[in-house]
Amino acid sequence: MGVEPPKPPAATHPPAAAPPSGPPDPPPPAAVTVPAFITSLQAAIPGGVTHVSYWVGDWTVIVPVDKLLEVATYLRDAPDQAFDMCSDVTATDWPPRPERFDVVYCLYSIRHRHRLRVKVRAAENQPVPSVTGVWPAANWLEREVFDLFGVNFTGHPDRRRILMPEDWQGHPQRKDYPLEGPGELLMENPIDWLKLRQALDEADIE
Repeated sequence: MGVEPPKPPAATHPPAAAPPSGPPDPPPPAAVTVPAFITSLQAAIPGGVTHVSYWVGDWTVIVPVDKLLEVATYLRDAPDQAFDMCSDVTATDWPPRPERFDVVYCLYSIRHRHRLRVKVRAAENQPVPSVTGVWPAANWLEREVFDLFGVNFTGHPDRRRILMPEDWQGHPQRKDYPLEGPGELLMENPIDWLKLRQALDEADIE
């Protein structure tokens, strides 16, 4: 009986990298001067800015959720700010972090031609006040963030889905949303979800 050749050593793999807990939000370099519209905001609303970030020419201020409306109103109304345009509201999802959502407001001043990003961090189901009373253009933008991320905007005049059907399960841009689709999100068997959809459609026809 022949001797079996020695088995090769088991392949070793480096440990999987931990998922990122959020963007770096780098502070401005020492050679870059913080603009006056940020320093005046910090002076006007103590505690309204917890961090100032600068990246590839763009300025971002991180604001506590409970200061959002106060900061937003000041940014719109103060003469040296005059951020009269909310061009976008978006979000990113960082599930390892307790405050998993970064809600980002992209602002522009037509008068002064300067830009600013305002960012708030929010936990699952944490109320985030709507800024539609400050910038009406945020209405549909907040609806999209609610639809795709499930951010809990409060005080919105018409908070409902805008892209997905009203009976859609879950929020597709969350990082823990199943790649297979909503059939496995709330029901074990995707067929059960399809049957439910069919029953609702038949009820509408009747």
